[in-house]
Amino acid sequence: MDYTIKNSILQVIISSMGAEVQSIKSQHSGFEYIWQADPKVWRRHAPILFPFVGKLKNDQYTYQGKTYHMGQHGFARDMEFTVEHQTSESITFLLTDTNETRKIYPFSFELRVNYNLLNNLLEENFSVINKSNGQMIFGIGGHPGFNIPTSDLVSKEDFYFSTRPSLARIQIPISDGLLDWDNRSLASTNSLITLSDHLFKNDALVFQLKGHDNRISLRTETSDYHINVWLRDAPFVGVWSQYPNFGDYVCIEPWWGVADRLDFNGKLEEKYGMNHLEDGETFTAGFSMAFHDQD
Repeated sequence: MDYTIKNSILQVIISSMGAEVQSIKSQHSGFEYIWQADPKVWRRHAPILFPFVGKLKNDQYTYQGKTYHMGQHGFARDMEFTVEHQTSESITFLLTDTNETRKIYPFSFELRVNYNLLNNLLEENFSVINKSNGQMIFGIGGHPGFNIPTSDLVSKEDFYFSTRPSLARIQIPISDGLLDWDNRSLASTNSLITLSDHLFKNDALVFQLKGHDNRISLRTETSDYHINVWLRDAPFVGVWSQYPNFGDYVCIEPWWGVADRLDFNGKLEEKYGMNHLEDGETFTAGFSMAFHDQD
């Protein structure tokens, strides 16, 4: 089922399936900011990644000596959430573990996803409560896809990314969906990164972040259109678009977790970049997106 929150600037539609944003439209121009899930290119809009971000080596992991199987990005994006609370400008979705989830992920949890509008800004907030007897290990992240308004006069190459603070960051290359840890390098994220169809020919650009309040902006000099994504305290960010099935969109993905490393031994207890939550404790994180119209 779809739910709507709105104010005088933005209208947001979110599905209870995956608690996934389906649409973010300008109330002024009607412009759609969110990728509309063309199945020939990429069939999603803005999925939530939980309890894993990215790919597992051989699509499996072990925990306490037992092997579990799971596909990329976990299961939350394909599960039905319930609505716990809603106002005109805010909504909170809830997902809890089931008999089926415990077959592939042996933890009890409550995952809440809250969307909150503040003028032209949409907050996406995560809350995870460990309901297990013992420590819970998980990753979580956002994966919003943003439309790129191309035309006969404006091409994808007219758009670029800028980052704040303006400094170089560690980039971790991807090989077969896994982190090529040994070949990480210092990337020039202190300069503009021009968007193109071939920017993602080697998969996502994955950057390791330090500090708080990192921001990535998608901009163009051809109009006032731009999107700012505040990553808050996310330790990683992925920037991605489908290749070679090109589309006029790009994803900016704040992550509290990351894909397996090429040399990973498969033991969840030793997986890099994961969050460890004691029983009864709560983990909170999130990011914010600010939207600016073309006019």
